[in-house]
Order: sequence, then C-alpha cells, then structure tokens
Amino acid sequence: MTRTTATPIRLLLADDHPVVRAGLRAVLETEEDLTVVAEAATAEEAVTRADRGDIDVVLMDLQFGRGMTGAEATAAITARSGAPRVLIVTTYDTDADTLPAIEAGATGYLLKDAPPEDLAAAVRTAAAGRTTLAPTVADRLMTRLREPHTSLTRRETEVLALVAEGLSNQQIAERLHLTEGTVKSHLGRAYTKLGVDSRTAAVATATGLGLIRR
Repeated sequence: MTRTTATPIRLLLADDHPVVRAGLRAVLETEEDLTVVAEAATAEEAVTRADRGDIDVVLMDLQFGRGMTGAEATAAITARSGAPRVLIVTTYDTDADTLPAIEAGATGYLLKDAPPEDLAAAVRTAAAGRTTLAPTVADRLMTRLREPHTSLTRRETEVLALVAEGLSNQQIAERLHLTEGTVKSHLGRAYTKLGVDSRTAAVATATGLGLIRR
C-alpha cells in the first residue's frame, strides 16, 4: 500500500463503543496529516472494511463482546497482502491481552488513557511500519525477557485466565479444545514457574504480576 508524504494517513476506527470512536475521531482529526476514513463497531466489520485497500492504519480495540476478538481480527487483517498496519488501542495491558495481539501482527499497542499527542505519534509510527508500545506494556515485555522463569506461555496464560473465571479443568479443556490431561500439564508448568502449588495461589500470583486480569 503506497502513500505519498502529502497524502493524509487514512484511518479505520474499530471499537464497539460509539462514544470511544467519537472521542478518537475528535482527537485524530485535529491533526492535518490524519484522516478517519471509516469506523467499525465489530471486529468482523473491521476485517471486511480493512480489505478495501484505502486504509493505512487500523486502530483496534481488543474486546468486542460476542464474536471475533480484536487479536483475531488483527491476525485476519495482517495476514493479507498489502494489509494496513494495526495499532491496538485498548484499556487492557496484561500479558493475556498484549501477547496474543502482538503475536497476531499488531504494529503497536497503546492504552486509551494515553495523551492525545502520544496517540497521534503512535499512528504516524505505525503507518511508517515501526513499533510503539505503551510504557507499561514495554516494561512487562522487558521483564519477561529478563526473567523468563516467571514468563508463562500463551497457552498457560489462557488456561490460568479460565481458572480465574472459575472453570474446571474439564470445562477449560472443552473451551480450548484440549484434553484434560493437557490442561493439567499446562497448569503444572505454570505452578512451577510461579512458585505455587494451588489454583488459588496461581491465580493470585499471576494477577499480581499482571499476567492475567480478573
């Protein structure tokens, strides 16, 4: 997707809250080099709209209620040839949220409470193909690199997040399409990494470290 320096960066706002979309539009359209081309209220709608070829950056929320998640939509969008960049703009900053989004191909990850100038700068950075991460997200990723023994895999994080919701091993297995034995193995490895020996302690420790959210 080509764009000259004189052409505004074309944006798609993907968020299920109209007030949030209106707020983002109001902030971004004060910048001469940014223009909001379209909005999407569902992740599925965002995937479809992003495929038209007239979007440079998608500002993507992570949670849309029912249906596809923002991370899933990001993966679908970035898998296509000539795809726009995806900048995650959300309220969630735990590993359970950031890792799937980054693995899905998001160029940047920003929190909704970021100052307007940071949002505009992140959009420009994403359009240029460079990465912008919210400070809390960047700090957490650096911690994972420095202390790999406390880092959970994506699947271990998913399993623990479902434990936190009160699901049994059998229910988790059904939700994630795994065997119950595989769920137990993931939990066992998570216990070892977190230095705990129970479901309650694992959830409490993982929440305290920001690995999952309650």
